[in-house]
Amino acid sequence: MDSINQQQPEKNHEDLFGHEAGEKIRELAKAANTCFFCSKITSGQALHTRPMSIQKVDDQGNFWFLSSDDSHKNEDIQADPNVQLLFQGSKYSDFLSIYGTASISKDKTVIKELWEPILKAWFTEGEDDPRITVIKVEAKEGYYWDNKHGNAVALAKTVVGAILGKTLDDSIEGKLVNP
Repeated sequence: MDSINQQQPEKNHEDLFGHEAGEKIRELAKAANTCFFCSKITSGQALHTRPMSIQKVDDQGNFWFLSSDDSHKNEDIQADPNVQLLFQGSKYSDFLSIYGTASISKDKTVIKELWEPILKAWFTEGEDDPRITVIKVEAKEGYYWDNKHGNAVALAKTVVGAILGKTLDDSIEGKLVNP
């Protein structure tokens, strides 16, 4: 029996490099707006996973977060800076996995740039709260899974494929290299 990938009538795998990889990362991260931030990934123990709001994705594909200096996440990063970020933008598309290296700073300029009033729920003294830290995650590698033509077309192709007994999947996936 043929694998699902061999049944595809159109291309469903494309690795993206450099600028294209960075653009895809920004697009998918924006669709999700939040991610699961996983630490302790190289410990051989259960991952420490928590939802995090993305404050910014820069032109180099780096992710920026605000966190408290006394959080378990910051403690994990200090012990092991390797992290995994997992994104899901919608029920059917915009999936992204990023492996990278996290660093922590208290750069007041960056804190002011990333600050949003809703963050006062966690940092009660506002943007000058002494507990605020900046976490920067530099993407080392990534993988994406998306659809090529939007959710409506993807659904239509799946339904038609089911009726015809053919694989008409609209998905596209691949590595993200040198984001």
